Amino acid sequence: MTHKEFTFNEHKTDFFGQYWLPKNAKAVVVLVHGMGEHSNRYKHVAKNLVENDFGVVAYDNFGHGKTSGKRGHNPSYEAVLDIVSNVIEKAKELHPNKPVFLYGHSMGGNVVINYTLRRNPSIKGVVASSPFLRLAFQPPAWKLSLGKLMQKIAPSITLGNELDANDISRDKEEVTKYLNDPMVHDKVSPNFSLTFIDAGEWAIQNANKLNVPMILLHGTEDKIIDYKGSVNFAENSKLASIKLYENGYHELHNDLCKDQFLQDVTNWLNSQV
Repeated sequence: MTHKEFTFNEHKTDFFGQYWLPKNAKAVVVLVHGMGEHSNRYKHVAKNLVENDFGVVAYDNFGHGKTSGKRGHNPSYEAVLDIVSNVIEKAKELHPNKPVFLYGHSMGGNVVINYTLRRNPSIKGVVASSPFLRLAFQPPAWKLSLGKLMQKIAPSITLGNELDANDISRDKEEVTKYLNDPMVHDKVSPNFSLTFIDAGEWAIQNANKLNVPMILLHGTEDKIIDYKGSVNFAENSKLASIKLYENGYHELHNDLCKDQFLQDVTNWLNSQV
């Protein structure tokens, strides 16, 4: 397995990226991480995919990980989608003439779903893990009102994201690793909260526009993102299928069902190749 890092500049931001390549890739997966985390938390996911002959290209989003800029902030939703185009081009450069898949978790799930619906990219399919389509909790009304006001007068202001780390996984070791990770943060600006809430609902309502195969994977005990949002999306699209994990928490790739989850993802990708 080959592992290398790369950087690129877009929207006045220095982005950190990395890729893992098998000897002979049958396809390449562009991976988009979740809110407040970073691409290094997906090393085991990448390793599993590489062992099954899929290349993996990942990056740290605006305000996350080793990418520059204020923590938890992006210039705009469209800018977030623009970066996916950059990374797809990198994937095609590394694997010319190979099928490209998008894989997004949580916030990243929102990104890859909306990118596919709005930009109509030349890709083979989409994997959406616990996609941020609809929150499983209601943020305080004052925080939403403040967020809408700040988006107009001070869009880069950040607040805490209300996330309880115990809700990411039933595996307490994974929760501890998350809490002790210096690159994990809870900062979120209105451009990473309000716009994503709106984009999630838009995606559900426009799922019928999906023109490539997609699988949504979600745990029924996800206390962060409502799994019913994923169900609604799948119901609205003829090309989307859904796999629910009974009692699964938010980070299925780090939950007690992670082996089954990774196998399901691999099986689906193989079925599309």
